[in-house]
Amino acid sequence: MVDGAIDAFWAVVPAGGAGTRLWPISRSSSPKFLHDLTGEGRTLLEQTHDRLAPLVEDRFLVVTGRAHEQAVRAQLPALGSRSVLAEPSPRDSMAAIGLAAALLERRAIETGEDVVMGSFAADHVISDPTAFHRAVVEAVAAAREDWLVTIGIEPTFPSAAFGYIRQGDGLPGHERARVVESFVEKPSVSVAEDYLATGEYRWNAGMFVVRPSVLLDLLAARSPGFAASLREIAAEPDRLDEMWLGLPKIAIDHAVAEPAAAAGRVATVPGSFGWDDVGDYDSLAGMLGDAEKLSVLGDAGLVLSQQSTGLVVPASGRVIAVIGLDDVIVVDTPDGLLVASRERAQDVKAVVAELRDQGRSELT
Repeated sequence: MVDGAIDAFWAVVPAGGAGTRLWPISRSSSPKFLHDLTGEGRTLLEQTHDRLAPLVEDRFLVVTGRAHEQAVRAQLPALGSRSVLAEPSPRDSMAAIGLAAALLERRAIETGEDVVMGSFAADHVISDPTAFHRAVVEAVAAAREDWLVTIGIEPTFPSAAFGYIRQGDGLPGHERARVVESFVEKPSVSVAEDYLATGEYRWNAGMFVVRPSVLLDLLAARSPGFAASLREIAAEPDRLDEMWLGLPKIAIDHAVAEPAAAAGRVATVPGSFGWDDVGDYDSLAGMLGDAEKLSVLGDAGLVLSQQSTGLVVPASGRVIAVIGLDDVIVVDTPDGLLVASRERAQDVKAVVAELRDQGRSELT
């Protein structure tokens, strides 16, 4: 654990998305970050807050959709009224994180503080907070030298579900930091195996630590109008609704991180702290349980199992019996039942798409 909070360091927590691969638990009206998916009695959002509070104390900006604003405030009642930013509509991560950066840039100008921000998703699970804190401290130190810093996750297997960071030379004056040569899109498993064999690649978890002005200036280098609009909204918050729909819908990786890496402006510090983005039920089953057993998320007394493996979520209150099935996923809610194999867990999003096509938005 760190000795204390980091001076003038702010946590920006994007809390968006519908988590469609975790349907029927996660829905557009109640996405995965609002749920306890670890069985620890705290939602993913609450766990994110708990993990960051020792580093930032009360310096939080949570960016979420208006539909989730009240739920976010209810789960994080200690946050002040200005600590939750509600987007009028989804515009992807660059707009959300950029708006927070513009507000913090103004704070830095007004107070003279050397503000650094770190963006950390609301729906990730980290098993070793002490190692996470160490990585953040190292990232902040590099960010104070005007680097855009990302925390690169140590790969544990050749995943085709994550993007990768290609590491370059060491960063002078920083023991473990490296310059980023490039960001790489999600590869095939065979290509990922080649990446891991070199030892030069890390998973890209979308964790960025940077001075707000550096982030906005990097954005302005490619999209000057985008950066200017974010700064205008920060200067005149009453214009948020008027200007928001005009902002580009683009991820921070494509808008800033990739071009900045090509320009030699990005650094990475290693993260080896047991990270999982809980992207689907296969990931959730692997995180929760023993591959030789049937894991239960919820009331285990509702599940009867004979010679079965996988994951059961008895969220409806009904008794569920599973007999002779391997690597099965059963998720039972009051208005939706999912039965799938772990191997096909990524395909759950197709069910959500079909329900939307059928006009059954109340289920999605």
